[in-house]
Amino acid sequence: MNGVTGRMGTRQHLDRSIIAIRDQGGLELGDGRRIVVDPILVGRNAAKVEHLAKQYGVERWTTNLSEALAGDEDTIYFDAQTTNRRFDAIAEAIGAGKHIFCEKPTATSLADALELARLAKEAGVVSGVVQDKLFLPGVRKLKRLIDGGFFGELISLRLNFGYWVFEGDWQHLNRPSWNYRAEDGGGIILDMYPHWRYVLDHLLGPVRSVLCHSQVHIPGRWDENGQPYTATAEDASYGMFSFDSDVVAQFTTSWVTRPYRDEIAEWQLDGTLGSAIAGLRNCRVQSRANTPMPVWNPDIPNPIDFRAGWLEVPDNGEHENAFKVQWEMFLKHLVGSHEQFPWDLLEGAKGVQLAELAQQSVDERRWVDVPELRIPAS
Repeated sequence: MNGVTGRMGTRQHLDRSIIAIRDQGGLELGDGRRIVVDPILVGRNAAKVEHLAKQYGVERWTTNLSEALAGDEDTIYFDAQTTNRRFDAIAEAIGAGKHIFCEKPTATSLADALELARLAKEAGVVSGVVQDKLFLPGVRKLKRLIDGGFFGELISLRLNFGYWVFEGDWQHLNRPSWNYRAEDGGGIILDMYPHWRYVLDHLLGPVRSVLCHSQVHIPGRWDENGQPYTATAEDASYGMFSFDSDVVAQFTTSWVTRPYRDEIAEWQLDGTLGSAIAGLRNCRVQSRANTPMPVWNPDIPNPIDFRAGWLEVPDNGEHENAFKVQWEMFLKHLVGSHEQFPWDLLEGAKGVQLAELAQQSVDERRWVDVPELRIPAS
């Protein structure tokens, strides 16, 4: 497990996924077999890695990736490093014959992302890319409503995502400073559009074109050492997406917004028979029959409580941590227990493709088509 000293690597992948799977005694496969996890932690900062190992009772750790990859008993390589370090490390792991499970984006360019998919295919290793938002309760409920025909004909999908990331001068940073330096692989498009690609494909079908505008709204920031620097990567993007249908998606993605909503992300899907608003966990709906008819009169207070007309969608089941669910699916898929896992390195490359084409749209100020992707020949 490489890169677990970062926020996501520690909280979601190590603590809430691998350690949780270990502490529950592994994974039962239903045929008498059991998957047991035995991680080795890898990182660049020895003190941080050693601290994590002691904290979670992990016996093995190292700062030498090549040394970790040399062990035959370790069959999976996981990568949650900063984006610009991911390609070389995954390529080395594939060369060592390891199966791959990694965060996204899988690379900083589409060419590199496709190269990783090609290397994995030729090496015959199994690959998986984290697509965590598909397993969030809110998104699962939204998909359930679509599959059940709740919306009728779909009209539009809007996303409002983000929060305020402090500049770092008087308030402690709540995101790493490299996120705002393009030369270090930063930028909200490369960070978030790989997420939006798999969510859009899952809910509405393949994305066919993209129109995007982005900006560096706050050019002056301070790093972890309190040193000022100039932000070279965008901190907000405003995108539109088209599909084979007439549905239009509009996504506002921002690290410079102060939310006035229930969750960090809210998707609103409108249809002829009803609408839904889904966050990370909750989902609320309003049907055609329950839709109020507003009469706007600026001279009197609004008499309609619009929120009161929305009903909560029930869980109808247990929802475990989204990262843990996907880890378990990948592990079961790896040992051939009939668990499907379609999100391989080629699927991961689709996310990088959308980010790259969105940036092209920004640069050229136009709609850009999204072609089909295939693994290139060697």
